[in-house]
Parts: sequence; C-alpha cells; structure tokens
Amino acid sequence: MKFDRAYYKTHYRDYERQNPARKLRFYRKLAETAAAGCPRPRILDMGCAFGLFLSHLNPAWNRCGLDASDYAIGCARERVPGVDFAVSAPGEFPFKGPFDVITAFDVFEHISSLDATLEWISSNLRPGGGLVFVVPVYDGPTGPLIRFLDKDPSHVHRRCRDFWLGLASGRFGLLEWVGIYRYLLPGGIYLHAVTRRFRRFTPAIACLMRRKEA
Repeated sequence: MKFDRAYYKTHYRDYERQNPARKLRFYRKLAETAAAGCPRPRILDMGCAFGLFLSHLNPAWNRCGLDASDYAIGCARERVPGVDFAVSAPGEFPFKGPFDVITAFDVFEHISSLDATLEWISSNLRPGGGLVFVVPVYDGPTGPLIRFLDKDPSHVHRRCRDFWLGLASGRFGLLEWVGIYRYLLPGGIYLHAVTRRFRRFTPAIACLMRRKEA
C-alpha cells in the first residue's frame, strides 16, 4: 500500500485533531519513564508520520524518526527541526542502534513481518532499553465496535490484548500496561482517557517493556 497524501486524507483526515497535546504529553511521559537514568537519551520513533510526538520531546534528546511514507516524512522534515528523519521500506531499517528507547504508536498493527521487526528492535535496543508501543485491540466489549469502525486496509493484525502482552516473553520484560479509551467526538473534540482499572475493556492499550539484560 502507498502511504501517500491520499491515504492520510482518506483514513486519517483528522490526524492532528486525533493527536492533541495532552495525548502527546502522555506518550512523552511513557518515553521518559523508559529512558529513566539516561542524561541524553537516543530515541527512535517507528512510524513517526509527521513527527508530532518527536516535536513534543526535549530537543536535547537525540531524536530519530522513520516511516514508510515519503509524504509524511517530507512534512516532518519541514515541521520538526533537529530530528533525523528517514523513509523506511517494509523490512528495512535505515538507522542503527543502540537506542535507549524505541517507540511505536499505532504502528505494529500495520507490520506484516512482525517477528523480524521485533528481533531488530531487540538487537538495536541497549540492554535495559525501553520499548513503548500503543496498539488497537479487538477483544473485550468494545471489540465488535472497533472491528466495525476500522476501515484501514493496511491493518494486518487485528489482535486481542493478550497477544500483544505476550510479546514480553523471550526478548522483553513487561513493566506496565494501561488501557486507552479514544475517539474523535462530534465537534472535533478528541477523547483520550487512560485507565488501569478498566484496561481489560478499552479499545486500545499502551505497553512499556524493557529489553532483557544479556
């Protein structure tokens, strides 16, 4: 699939409304937790799109972003100075580790070669480095609704939350995970509510994992 301007206009025409500052602050907090103890962390944001998340990080961080979309990366380079951006074809990783933090917000569901990607992440995170990701989940009471609303043909993984939590086995240790209620409401108001108590019932989850020491 070609992730061009038409793709974003068709499937994510309200991209900036769906990524308000409070949501990006939550993502930043996750990344800062993952980078705890690093004076100047090196971070890679996979599927960075227009670079909005990276623009909300401390510019003292060594920030890298990659995406499969030439269109999105072109916009990111114009909008977010001080970040090393690159276009990445499926299965290709133009950056080399080690990284202190790797993030993937609403990205893994698009990646067909998931095992190879996770292996690359594990190999390019420093021992003890943090992996932060957010994915939609299709189980629980909201599962049928999420399947109905999901019109993105590039979503190749429509999985339950236990599948994603199981990624901790082997390569990573699971430190924390929370549920997220999110939806663009009428009037352009974006709901983004994080919960631990009801994380088994939300339409999306956020996970913080750490690469296991060798």
